[in-house]
Formats: sequence, structure tokens, C-alpha cells
Amino acid sequence: MTTTTILILVAVAAVLVVGAVAVARSRRTQSLPPTTRPEVTRPSAAGTDVLDRPEAEVAEAPAEIEPEPTPEPEPPVKPSFFDRLGKARSNFTGLLGGVFGRGKVDEDTWEELEEAMIRADVGVATSLALIGDVRADAEAAGITESAELLDIVKARMRATIADRDRSLRIDDDTTNVWLFVGVNGVGKTTTIGKLGKRLTADGHSLLMAAGDTFRAAAAEQLGTWAERCGAEFVRGAEGADPSSVVFDGVERAASLGSEIVLADTAGRLHNKSNLMDELSKVRRVAEKGAGAVTEVLLVIDATTGQNGMNQAKTFAEAVDVTGVVLTKLDGSAKGGIVFAIEAELGLPVKLVGLGETADDLVDFDPDAFVDALFE
Repeated sequence: MTTTTILILVAVAAVLVVGAVAVARSRRTQSLPPTTRPEVTRPSAAGTDVLDRPEAEVAEAPAEIEPEPTPEPEPPVKPSFFDRLGKARSNFTGLLGGVFGRGKVDEDTWEELEEAMIRADVGVATSLALIGDVRADAEAAGITESAELLDIVKARMRATIADRDRSLRIDDDTTNVWLFVGVNGVGKTTTIGKLGKRLTADGHSLLMAAGDTFRAAAAEQLGTWAERCGAEFVRGAEGADPSSVVFDGVERAASLGSEIVLADTAGRLHNKSNLMDELSKVRRVAEKGAGAVTEVLLVIDATTGQNGMNQAKTFAEAVDVTGVVLTKLDGSAKGGIVFAIEAELGLPVKLVGLGETADDLVDFDPDAFVDALFE
């Protein structure tokens, strides 16, 4: 036997031995119980190793639950015009309630109705005219029961204060000057601050002029309001000529392109002629430069009743008042002053104060006012 043949036989034998060993190992692995089988791993989609088992057996991570959004608190509901006239309504219903519940209409009915109107601060002249119209309407309609007079009274009171221009005038071609006048303690400076906040919120550019140079606290108070509103502010030295302060304020506003100058003035008694002359001068000087006086607003404390009428007459003569701001109307039982001011003086009540906050200076609504007095 040659050497070559021997080498071939050895190689064949080695191949057979290796094949037999591989078959034996395969059979042994298949016969192992599941718990002893070697683990086979593969990379997961996220790059980590997971058991090589059907995907259905792989537990999915729980989805992240987003927290419920916290609801924003609802803004507090502000009392309505009706709710805030409780004192005036109580007074009116107390005075007039007996009239409308007395049965048949007779001469005593008209006398009692007239007296109730006067006591409610509607004013003598206005009360007489109003009751005369109510009586004519009632007789024309054949009304004989006092309870049926209520609707006629309300309609006539509405007519007394209807159809007036209550807008605040802003001219586009000039620097508008709004003067605020009135006696001491009626709330002029606070009214300016509240109105300024409203105007700036509506997008108007303002300057506040501290024309009350006799009370240092007034200028400081107005300066605080100007800062809150983002308005420009001009003040003078204590005791300075108020006309010069207002004039400087108008010129400053014109240079800045501000639309409106809200000018405070010192409180003054309406029966002091020298002080009223000074106020007339303030109004004249305010128009000598770049501005024009488009509003002169008389501020009256509603709780003063008929005394407010006396003030209104004098101020209207001195400075050509364009409208009235009635403050503290929510705390007054003398709301009848509205009818006297509008009927006897022809002045529209443009704004009313119904509370302490800046949002409590509101446009006067005649229909809501009459309804609030009687409902």
C-alpha cells in the first residue's frame, strides 16, 4: 500500500468522525428541556436586548398619560347697574309705593305723587312738569286705578332723560383738552384716574395735567394714576398758576402726539366769584396753544342731592359745562338729581360712579337707571 493511499484513508476517517460528533451534539440539544436551552438574544428596535420570543408576548410600555389641564378660574361677576342702585331704589319704592297702592285715582293721588317726587330729589320744577304730563296721559287713557299709573310714570321719567348725546368728544385734528371741575371732595382726581385707565385700555394716548396746584396731595395722586395708566404727566410748583400748568400740559401733549389731555382743577365753592373767574381763565388759556377744549365735565357727588343742582348752575355759567359725572351714585338715596340736572339745565349725565374700583366708572344708561329705580 502506497503512502498516498494511506493519507487518503486517514482523511476520510477524520471527516466521518467529525460528522458523527456534530450529529450527536444536535440530537442532545433538541432533547434538552425548555429551561436548559441556551438563550438566543437579538437587538431590540430601541437598541437593547430582549428575549427572542413572539412579539405578542413582549409587553408594551404603558402610554404616558397627560395631566388634565387646570381650568382657569372664571372672573368674578360684577354687580349689574340694577344691583348697585339699591339705596336709590329703596328710597323711590318707599316714597312711591304707597301712591300706586292707594286704589282709585283722585286729587290726593296727584298731590302724594308730586310730594314723593320732590322728596326723591327730582326737584320742584321737574316734579311739577313730570306729574302734569303723567296726569294728562292718564286722563287721556281713561285710567282710574293708581296701580296703572306706574307704567306712565316710568315712561315719562325715561322721556325726561332720553335723547341726549352722552358721548365723550374726541376730535382727530387737535389735541383734545378735557377739563374736570367741581367743588372740593367730589372725586375729580379719582374720576380722572379711572377714566384714564379706561381710555388707555381702549388704545388712546393721554397726558394728565395736575391743574390743582393748591393741594400737593392732588398732584401726587394724579401722578400715581398716570403711572398706572402709562400716561404722560405734567405738574407745576405748589401754588403755581393753574392756567400755566394746563397750558404746559397741552403743549407737551401736542409735541408727543397725545390725543387727550385730562386736566385736573382745584376744588372751589361755587359761590366764590373770584374762584369761578379763575376757572374761566383756565378754560380760556387751555385753548390758546395747540389744543382745543372738547369736554368740560362737572363732577358732582350724588349724595348731595339738590345742593348739586346749585353747583351745576354756577359752574355751567362759568365754564360752559358739556356734561356731568355723577359719583357715588351706588351709595346715594338721592338719585332723583339726575332728572333735575337733565331737565332743568339741559346737561347730560355722561358717566356715573358705582363703586371704588377703576372699572366702576361707567357710561350712564338712562333706561337701566329708570328700571333700577322701580323694579
